Amino acid sequence: MREFIVEADGGSRGNPGPAGYGAVVIDAATGETLAERAEYIGVATNNVAEYRGLIAGLRAAHELDPTATVHVRMDSKLVIEQMSGRWKIKHPDMKPLAFEAARVFPPAQVTYEWIPREQNKHADRLANEAMDAGKRGERWSAADSMAELEAADAKAASAAGGHAPTAAEGTRTTVAEGAGTTAAAPSSGWAPADMGAPATFVLLRHGETPLTPQKRFSGSGGSDPALSAAGREQAERVGAALARRGTVQAIVSSPLARTRETAGIVAARLGLDVTVEEGLRETDFGAWEGLTFGEVRERYPDDLTAWLADPEARPTGGGESFAATAERVAAARDKLIAAYAGRTVLLVTHVTPIKTLVRLALGAPPESLFRMELSAASLSAIAYYADGNASVRLFNDTSHLRG
Repeated sequence: MREFIVEADGGSRGNPGPAGYGAVVIDAATGETLAERAEYIGVATNNVAEYRGLIAGLRAAHELDPTATVHVRMDSKLVIEQMSGRWKIKHPDMKPLAFEAARVFPPAQVTYEWIPREQNKHADRLANEAMDAGKRGERWSAADSMAELEAADAKAASAAGGHAPTAAEGTRTTVAEGAGTTAAAPSSGWAPADMGAPATFVLLRHGETPLTPQKRFSGSGGSDPALSAAGREQAERVGAALARRGTVQAIVSSPLARTRETAGIVAARLGLDVTVEEGLRETDFGAWEGLTFGEVRERYPDDLTAWLADPEARPTGGGESFAATAERVAAARDKLIAAYAGRTVLLVTHVTPIKTLVRLALGAPPESLFRMELSAASLSAIAYYADGNASVRLFNDTSHLRG
C-alpha cells in the first residue's frame, strides 16, 4: 500500500480578502513531489482557504491512488483539530468544507498532524503564488511556478557566488526533511526509533453488571450498578491475563461503581493502586437509563431518531450528547497522556469512552460509534506518540475470557 504526505495551506490578504490555497502531494517513501495544486479563490477567509487547500491536496492524492494511506500536515491548528475530531465545527462556512474533505478518502486512510509554519513552506509558497496570479488577473500554473522558483534559485546562486540548488533539488530536499519528521504515521502502525516510547492506554471495559446481559442503557445518570458474579469472574480473568503480560504500570478508573470494582480486582492481582479520573465516566443517558433500546424506541421515538442522526443530540431528559462526551473524554485523554508519557496505563472505563478514544485515534466520524462492538471485560489498546499521532493496536480482545 502506498503512503502519501499531503501538505496544504491557504491564505487571505485581508481575512476576508483576496484568498488562495496551495497543496502538495509527496511520496512518503522517497520524498518525491508527486503533485502540486494552487488556486486563487476570490474573496474568502483564511480558514476557508485552508480547507480548500486540504480538499485540493486530498483530491490530488486520490487521483494518484485511491487506496493509499494519507498523512496530512498543515500549520492550521483549527483545520487539524476539527478534522481529527477533537474540536467542534461550529462555523456554517466550515461544516460543508470539512464534510467535503472527509469524503475524499475513507476516514481510516487519513491521519492529521499540525506542523509549524516554517515546515509548511512549500504549500505556503504555492498559496501565495496563486494569490499573486489572481491579483494579476491570471490563473496559477505549475509551469509558471517552476519558472519563478528557478529564477529565484539562479538569483540566489549569483548573489552567493556559487552553486545553489535548482528548483527541483530544493523541493526534494525540503520534502525529504519534512518526511523525516513525520514518519510516525499511525495508519501504518509504527513510529521512528527516535520518537521515544509512547503513552500506551490499555482500555478495559468493566465486567458485567445485572443490566449488561439485558442490553439496557447504563450510563452515569442511572442506578450505578455493581458487578454481577459473572462480572467479578471476568475481572479476575483480566487480572490474571495482565499479570502474565507484565506490562501495565498504572491503573486509572472511571468513578462509577462497576469500573472501580473491576479496577480494584485487577489492581489487587497486579499490586498497583487505582487512581480515579472523572473524565472516564460513561455518558449520561437521561430518561433512557435502565431501558432497552426497544423500550426507548417505543417511548421516545423522535428523540431516539435525532440521537442516532446527530452527535449533538441529547437523550431525553437532559442526558449527555456524544459530542459532549467526546470533549470530556478528549480532555481526560490529553491529561493522562501528559501524566503517563512513555508508560503503559490501564484505563478501566465504559463502552462510549472506549469507542470515543478509538474513533478519535482513527479520525473516524461520530457515526462510527454505532459500528463498533465492545464486549464486557474486553481489552483494547492505543499508543500515543510525542508528535500527537496515535496508533490503535488492539480492539475488543476477549481471548482472556475463554478457557
